[in-house]
Amino acid sequence: MKRSLVLSTSPVALISAMQSSTERSFELCLRVNDCSSANKSAIRSTDVEIARAPYFFLPFSEGDVDLRLLPLRLLDRDLRAVEFPIYGSSLDELLSRDQQWLINCLSASLDPNHQVRSFAETSLQQASLQPGFGVALASVGANRELPNGLRQLAVVLLKQFIKKHWNEDEEDFEHPVASTDEKASIRRLLLSSLDDPYKKICTAVSVAVASIAQYDWPDDWPELMPFLLSLINDQTKKNAVHGALRCLALISSDMDDKLVPEIVPVLFPCLHLIVSSPQNYDTYLRSKAVTIVYNCTSMLGVMSGVYKTDTSELMLPMLQPWMDQFSSILNHRVPAEDPDDWSIRMEVLKCLSQFIKNFPGLVETRFIVIVGPLWQTFVSSLEVYQRSSIEGAEDPYDGRYDSDGAEKSLESFVIQLFEFLLTIVGSPKFVKVVANNVKELVYYTIGFLQMTEQQVHTWSLDANQYVADEDDNTYSCRVSGALLLEEVISSCGAEGIQAVIDSAKRRISESQQGKDSGSPGWWRLREAILFALASVSDQLLQAEVSALGIGNILEQILTEDMATGVHEYPFLYARLFSSVAKFSSVINHRVTEHFLYAAIKSLGMDVPPPVKVGACRALSQLLPDADRGILRSHVLDLFSSLTELLNNASDETMHLVLETLQAAVKAGHEFSASIEPIISPIILNMWASHVSDPFISIDALEVLEAIKNVPGCIHSLVSRVLPYIGPILSNPLQQPDGLVSGSLDLVTMLLKNASIDVVKAVYEVSFDPVIRIILQSDDHSEMQNATQCLAALVSGGKQDLLSWCGDPGFTMRSLLDVVSRLLDPDLESSGSLFVGSYILQLILHLPSQMAQHIRDLVAALIRRTQSCQISGLKSSLLLIFARLVHMSVPHIGQFIDLLVSIPAEGHINSFAYLMFEWTRQQGEIQGAYQMKVTTTALALLLSTRNVELGNVNVQGHLIKTAMGITTRSRAKEVPDQWTLVPLPTKIMAILADTLIEIQEQVLAGEDEDTDWEEVETEDAETDQDLLYSASAKLHGRPTYEYLDAMAKAFNEDEDEEYEDELFSGADPLNEINLANYLVEFFAKFSQSDKPFFDHLFQSLTKAQQTAIQMVLKR
Repeated sequence: MKRSLVLSTSPVALISAMQSSTERSFELCLRVNDCSSANKSAIRSTDVEIARAPYFFLPFSEGDVDLRLLPLRLLDRDLRAVEFPIYGSSLDELLSRDQQWLINCLSASLDPNHQVRSFAETSLQQASLQPGFGVALASVGANRELPNGLRQLAVVLLKQFIKKHWNEDEEDFEHPVASTDEKASIRRLLLSSLDDPYKKICTAVSVAVASIAQYDWPDDWPELMPFLLSLINDQTKKNAVHGALRCLALISSDMDDKLVPEIVPVLFPCLHLIVSSPQNYDTYLRSKAVTIVYNCTSMLGVMSGVYKTDTSELMLPMLQPWMDQFSSILNHRVPAEDPDDWSIRMEVLKCLSQFIKNFPGLVETRFIVIVGPLWQTFVSSLEVYQRSSIEGAEDPYDGRYDSDGAEKSLESFVIQLFEFLLTIVGSPKFVKVVANNVKELVYYTIGFLQMTEQQVHTWSLDANQYVADEDDNTYSCRVSGALLLEEVISSCGAEGIQAVIDSAKRRISESQQGKDSGSPGWWRLREAILFALASVSDQLLQAEVSALGIGNILEQILTEDMATGVHEYPFLYARLFSSVAKFSSVINHRVTEHFLYAAIKSLGMDVPPPVKVGACRALSQLLPDADRGILRSHVLDLFSSLTELLNNASDETMHLVLETLQAAVKAGHEFSASIEPIISPIILNMWASHVSDPFISIDALEVLEAIKNVPGCIHSLVSRVLPYIGPILSNPLQQPDGLVSGSLDLVTMLLKNASIDVVKAVYEVSFDPVIRIILQSDDHSEMQNATQCLAALVSGGKQDLLSWCGDPGFTMRSLLDVVSRLLDPDLESSGSLFVGSYILQLILHLPSQMAQHIRDLVAALIRRTQSCQISGLKSSLLLIFARLVHMSVPHIGQFIDLLVSIPAEGHINSFAYLMFEWTRQQGEIQGAYQMKVTTTALALLLSTRNVELGNVNVQGHLIKTAMGITTRSRAKEVPDQWTLVPLPTKIMAILADTLIEIQEQVLAGEDEDTDWEEVETEDAETDQDLLYSASAKLHGRPTYEYLDAMAKAFNEDEDEEYEDELFSGADPLNEINLANYLVEFFAKFSQSDKPFFDHLFQSLTKAQQTAIQMVLKR
C-alpha cells in the first residue's frame, strides 16, 4: 500500500504548525503547491482514484506525512481552496482521520494566536456544511478519553449545529438540513453522554438534548422520556440522575398543555422519591427535581384558566405529599454557608407560589403544614443575612453560579423568600395566614432592609451608583422588602398600617439601645426604619388617622440624629433629608424649614457625596412649597452650589442635580430672572455636551424651559440660543451625531406658548432650514423633531406665518411639500411619526388654504395609512380623518362621498378601507383629546345614516377556537379569525364600550385580586346592578353630578404622556364633555330613528345594552 499525505478542503489542516521549519518540510510544501496547480491528467498519472469527499490524500513516496505538522508561514495561499482526490484508505481509517482532524481544529480554535484561531473557526464553519459534521461533534463530545475542554466545546458547537441545521422551519435555519440517519446518530450519542461525570459537559449535553426535543419529541423521539425516567430511577448512577434531571428541567420549561398532563402522573412520583431521599441524593439533585415540579406546575397553572376541572383533578392527589415534603425542607434553620440549601429552598418557594396562585382552593386547607416551617426559614434567614451581608464584608457566594447557570447567592434566596411572602399577603385566601402575626412580619422585614456592608462600600466610593440604585429600584433585598410592606398595608388596611408604626417604634428603640451602647452598626437600623417608612409614605399619608403618629416618630428621629456626625453617618443623613421631603405635610413646619436650610447649606459644604444626594432629593420636593422668605435670603447660595455640583457631576448625579436646579428655578421665580445670564450659559453648555444622551439632554431642556417661563427671561434666553442654533440647522451634514435633532428639540421648546414676536424671531432663523431637513434628511430622528418643530411654528404663527417671508404662496408651497414628503407611502413609518400633529395644525390654523387641497390630502393620507407599520402613526392619521369629519359638518355626506370616490388598494374604496381600519384601531387610540375627537366623529358618521355605511363590513369579534392554550406554533398554523359585522353595528358597539369605560372609572376603587375558580357568571350582572344603583336616583335617572364625575374620570384617567399641547390647546373640540356628548347622542338617536336604533341595539352585548339603557333613563 502506498504512503499518503493528508490534506483538507479547508485551512484547518494547515493551521496547527510546528515551531520551526526544516528543509524537508520546505521542499514538501513546494511539491504540494505544484500538485495544487496540476491538471487532472497529471493527477491521474499518479494512479489515484478521483472522488469527492471532505478529506483527501496524495501519494508521497518518502512516508506518511501530515500537512498539519508543516509551518503555517511556508504554505501557499492557493492551497487552501484546492480539492484533492481521495487515495486509498478504509472507511474506519478515514473516520478516525476525520475525528483527529476535528480534534485538532477544535484545539486550534482555542489557540491564543488570533490568526490560528480565525482559520480554525472558518474551517469549522465550512465543515458544518458537510454531511456527518454533527455526528463528528457528538462523537468528540462523547469520547471521555479526550480533554474535557475540547469535549465541552464540541457539544456547544453541536448545539449551534442543531439550531441551524435541524429544522427547516426555524428562523435561523441554514442549508443543508441534517439527514434522518445523522439525527438518529446524534440523539443516540447525546443520550449516552447524559451520565458524564464532568458537570459542564453534562449540562451542555442536556441543553443539546432539550434543543432536539423541541423538534423531535415525542413524535420522532418517543424513547426519550422512558429513557430519562429510567435514568432518574437508577439510584446507583448519580451522574446519570444528574444528567436526566438537568435535561428534564430544560424540557419541562417548554412543554405545552398536551404533554404536561400526560407526563406529570408518571414523572412526579419519580421526582418525589428523589426529593424525599436526602440520604440517597444530594441537595443539588433534589433541587433540580423541585425545579421540574415548578416548571410543570406553572404550565398546569396556565391551563387552569381553560381546563380548571382537569388540572385540579390532576393536582389533587399529588398536593399533600409535596406540601409535606416542602414543609420538611423549610423546617430546619437556614445554614450560614450552604448555597445548595438556599437553592432548594428557593425552588420550593417558587413551587409553593405556583400552588397558591393557580390552585388556591386546593392548597388553602393544606397550607397549615407550611406556616411554621416558613416562619422558621424567614426568621433564621435574617440571622444569617445579618451576619453574612449586613455586618460581613461581603456575601462569599455573591455573583456565583452553579454549572447550570443558577445564582447561588444569599441575596437571591432572600429575594425569593420575599416574593413568596408577597404572594401570600397579596392573596385574599392566604393573607389571613399572616393576619395574626403581621406585626412580627413587618418587624423582621425592616431588619432585612438594612444596608449591607458591600452596599456601604460601593456607594461610598461611587455616589453615581448610589443614585442609580436608589432611583431604579434595582433587584435587591431592600426593594423586595419595601414591596412587601406596601402589600401588607394594601391587604391588611388599618391593621397593616398599625403594624408598620408599631414595628418602626420597636426598631427605633433597638437602634437607640445600640447607639447608647456604642454599637457601630446602630445607624443601619435607623436608616432602614426611615427607608421602610418612606417606601409606604403615600399609603401612610392617605390614612389620616396615622399621619400624626408618623409625624411624631419622625420628629423624634430627626431631632436626635441631626446632632450626630455627618461624616461618620453620611447615609443616615441622606435618609433624614429624603424622609423630611416625603413626610413634610405631617412634620412640624419649623422642623421642615430647618431641614430645608440645612439641605441648602450642605450643598455648599465639604460633606460626603451621599449627604449631598440626600440634600438634592429633599430640595427637589421641598422647594415647590418653600417659604419665599427663606428662599430670598439663600437663593444665590443655592444656585451657586447647584451650578458648582453640576460642573463636577456625572451621569446619574447630573440628573439629580438638574432636577433640583429645575425645582429651584421654579421656586425662586422672581429671583431667577436676575441670575438667568449666569445659569443659562451653563445649562446650554451642559445640554450641548450631552446632546446625544437622551436623559441628560431632556433634563437640561426642562431646566431651560423653567427659565424660559420665568417672567422677563424668554427674550434673553431666545437671543442667547438662536445665534448658536442657526448655523447648526443651516449646515446639518457638518454636525456631530445628535446635535441637529437635539437643536430642533430646543427650538420647539422655545416656541411652546411663546408670544408672536418670539415665534417670528425663531421663524426667521429656523423655518427654511427645518423645511430642508424634512425634505432632504434620511435621519428619522431629525425628521421627527423637525416635523414637531414645524408644527409648533404653524401653531404659534398661524396666518401671520404665511406673510413673514413676503411671499405667502411660497411659504404655503413649502408647507405642502413637507406634507407630500411625510405622506409618501414609501417612506419608512418612523420618519413620518409626527406628521399627524403637523397636518392637524395646518387644518386648524390654515383652513382656507388647506381646503383647496383636501382631495389630494385625503388620498395621500389613505396611502400613508395603508403602508404604515407603526400603531401610533396610524392612530394619529385616523385622528386627522376624524377632525375632517368634524370640519365637514353639516355636510358630512359630502366628505363620505369624497372618500368613496377615492380608490384604495385591496378595498372597494377609501371609505371602506378607512372605516375598517378606524374601527379596528379605535381601542388603541390614546389621549383624552384624541379619544374625544375620534369617538365623537364616529357618532357623527352614525348619525348621518348615510347609505354608504350599510355597504361596509368591518372586523367584529375574535372567533374562539377549541385548541386550548395558544402557543407560538399553533398561532402560526391557525391565525386569529374574526367575524365581520356591518359598520353601523360596530360604531354603536364602540360608543357603548366608551360609556362602559367611563362608568367603570367612576366606580373604580382599589384593584383586588380574584381567583379563576371564584369567578361566577352572575358577577357581571351584579356589577351592572351596583353601577345602576350607585348612579340612579328617583325613577332611575342618573344625576348631572354623576355625569360630571364620568367626564372627570375620563379626563383624569388618560396618561399625560399621550397628550400633545399642540393638539388640545387650539382646538375647541377639546372642551367637549364626552360623557355628556354620548348621553345626548344616544337620546337623540333613539328618538329620531327608533327602528334603526332598536335594530342596532339588539346586536350589542348585554353589558353594552345596560350601559346605554342607564343613560337613556335620565
